Amino acid sequence: MKNIRRSVGILIIASLLFGITGCASLPKGVNVVISANSDEANSSDNTAELEYWSEDSVAAASIKDYVARVTDKSSDAFIPVEDRVAVFDLDGTIIGELYPSYFEYMMFIHRALHDDTYKAPADMKKFAEALEKGVYDGNKPENHERLHAKYAGMAYAGMTPDELKEYTRQFMESAADGFTNLTKGDAFYWPMVSLVQYLKANDFTVYIVSGSDRTVVRALVKDKLGIPENRVIGMSYTMVADNQKGADGLEYIYTKDDNVILGGDLIIKTIKMNKVSAIAEEIGKVPVLSFGNTSGDQSMAQYTVNNTEYETKAYMLMCDDLEREHGNMKKADDMKKMCEECGFEPISMRDDFATIYGDDVNVVDYEQLEVEEALDPAA
Repeated sequence: MKNIRRSVGILIIASLLFGITGCASLPKGVNVVISANSDEANSSDNTAELEYWSEDSVAAASIKDYVARVTDKSSDAFIPVEDRVAVFDLDGTIIGELYPSYFEYMMFIHRALHDDTYKAPADMKKFAEALEKGVYDGNKPENHERLHAKYAGMAYAGMTPDELKEYTRQFMESAADGFTNLTKGDAFYWPMVSLVQYLKANDFTVYIVSGSDRTVVRALVKDKLGIPENRVIGMSYTMVADNQKGADGLEYIYTKDDNVILGGDLIIKTIKMNKVSAIAEEIGKVPVLSFGNTSGDQSMAQYTVNNTEYETKAYMLMCDDLEREHGNMKKADDMKKMCEECGFEPISMRDDFATIYGDDVNVVDYEQLEVEEALDPAA
């Protein structure tokens, strides 16, 4: 079994904070906290640019043309600021999901198997062992999505939301397995981070709509993307008072001595149609832009292009880069076919991205990784 190597991005953080330049620098805005009020600007920023995209990127040209038209008050395609809603999936769309699997999968595996402060129940541990094996050899356990959703809720039950966020931030410092010079917390796609900031500068309200745990995602994106926590939609679990002791929430009265903690029971796994339901309930408007990368995002994309009030677009990332990422051409070809059939627009990581993680980050074959070093329980 492969163990995940430790790494802390001290030099990367220092370069951002103190203005040190070089190929290791993160893109503008990645680690800068953006005020929640930045989404409520009164006018579009015509000087905003898309960075880290290839000069001849077809996708970037399409995005810029769309934004220019819908923000021009003299255009027939003009969309009022209040209706400029853009929704993004997270894993595989804005942040890497191949180190070697989703951030939340790797954190759950760490919690259940490698965290000395937590003793996992036998059934959870058995599943976590099978999941850890599967993310490396490509054979994840049957029904792993549902089982992970169940056990992840149990694994963090009893934590306050702030405690889970802090746990997430610590795990973000661990190495991104399968890459050099990259931590999980810095494994954001530079072009997509730039795209988020570009849309915000043009008065789009950006939401993250992820299949990952909402509280975990809030910690992941807050400082990296500057997206307010109330604009993060994700897999949700019950939350209860720590003195509630199983009492019905319709009867229990929250007291001055109470804290909100994670109850651990799954409410919704936000993939496929559940993404559409969550958007309709929590945003209350049909988006005009959608960005995803898998069939789990197809419903969200279709919901967006079904919007008849405005001109809309849905984009899908293709994992077709085999040199700078652990790409998969079969999946990329399948995604391209979906785009052709559904009227979505593809984004090629190979052709449209000038860089993915930065020039000093290299892909490492999983078979070459060191197996002797165990993950630091504090990470």
